[in-house]
Formats: sequence, C-alpha cells, structure tokens
Amino acid sequence: MLTSARNVFPVTVTAVHGGAVNDEIVLSMEGGQEVVASITQASTKRLGLAAGKKALALIKASFVILLEEADDWLLSTRNQFSGTVTAVRPGAVNTEVDMELPGGQTLCAIVTVASAEKLHLAPGSRVTAAVKASSVILAVQK
Repeated sequence: MLTSARNVFPVTVTAVHGGAVNDEIVLSMEGGQEVVASITQASTKRLGLAAGKKALALIKASFVILLEEADDWLLSTRNQFSGTVTAVRPGAVNTEVDMELPGGQTLCAIVTVASAEKLHLAPGSRVTAAVKASSVILAVQK
C-alpha cells in the first residue's frame, strides 16, 4: 500500500473496547509498544477488527506533537512514545524530525522551525512524541 502518511507501523489488535459511538482499539507494535486508536463502530466492523487481527497503524507526521521533559507531566493523550532524535531537517517553515523508539521503530514528526529551535532538537536529544488516539488511522488487508 502506498500512502502519504510518514509513519506506518505493522500492529496486532490486542483489545477492542466498544463505546456508544467510537471504539477504542488497543494495538501492539513490533518492539512491544502499545498504540491506541479511536475509530467509529462502523469502521471497527468494516475492518473486521478483533483481538489477534493484523493491521497497519498510520500516523501523519503533522499529527505528532513533540515534548521535552514530558516524564514530569500527566497528559490526556493516549499515545506517548519516548525516544531519541536521530535526524533534524529544517525547512523554511517546518522542520522534519525523526526519532528512534525502543525496539528500533522510527517515528517522524513535522513541527514548526520555531518549535524545533525552542526544543533545541538535535540528534541524540531525548523527546516524547504525543499522538491523539483519534489521529491514528487503521488499515487492514482485504
């Protein structure tokens, strides 16, 4: 599958928690990290999501918020990934930031140049990436 989403992770569904409108889908990434998606019940049914189902979790780089010193804070964001910055590519307006997660996965974020400078992002920096569950898009093979 070709996609414009920079972050595409093979995942396995570990749990489906039904809600009145949206379902919460708990997924296990390669490397053991957990990611949670919030999708409509109709999507859960259409995709055939159940424990053990293989899927892809897609996260656009622009959906990722980077934080430093996040360990001192509780966030409402379900998905939080701590890692090490491996590359910083500044542009005219935005900066592309790659980070390595435990288990070897790579996560890409797009932040403003001002934010990258304020966070002093550089290879070797420790950061936390936050992604809302509603920003995780799921795909399954037909």
